[in-house]
Amino acid sequence: MPKVLTPAEAAALIPDGASVMVAGFQGAGAPMRITDALLERGVRDLTIISNDIPRSGGVGALIEAGRVRKIIASFIGSNAVAQQKMIAGDLEVEFTPQGTFVERIRAGGAGLGGILTPTGLGTMVEECKRIITVAGKSYLLEEALRADFALIHAHEADYAGNLTYRLTAQNFNPVMAMAADVVIAEATEFVPVGYISPDHVRTPGVLVDYIIERAI
Repeated sequence: MPKVLTPAEAAALIPDGASVMVAGFQGAGAPMRITDALLERGVRDLTIISNDIPRSGGVGALIEAGRVRKIIASFIGSNAVAQQKMIAGDLEVEFTPQGTFVERIRAGGAGLGGILTPTGLGTMVEECKRIITVAGKSYLLEEALRADFALIHAHEADYAGNLTYRLTAQNFNPVMAMAADVVIAEATEFVPVGYISPDHVRTPGVLVDYIIERAI
């Protein structure tokens, strides 16, 4: 059963230099209470794995404060500060197409070494990557993604750590919960154990190490 923590206690678990997956799509389904606590704590030199960088808050605030050394993402165009930092050489950015991004995370969670994809062939994406031919077709080998920590946001959580998600706020949350050594979840609603039907559990509690306490 996962341990219940305050946001500050959860942030204290993440050291300088850690790799951190942060779920969400332009803030939808993003674990804002945890990232706010990380910002307040002052952790530095993070490697962030997140689909995008919102205009404000969350991953965007960490980057704007200079707390992130590298980000692996599909899109950073919403955040002007991140673009400026990348151009100035103050932020290392590894771009990966969105479909490839989520499949690399899925592969990490499944214990695979990577995926084969035709996306990016003939472009700068293929630079420094292996090209593998299967049945006469060429593919890029994209390595799996894992992280030290995954920060996720659920709609419902019970105190056994079972999680549900709401509509598109599900996005990258379930797959990131599979691909990190430590999973920290926050939720909009808390419900008794047994309230969530087994058919509705999208992330089982066995994957969740910590849950952020109910917001007051």
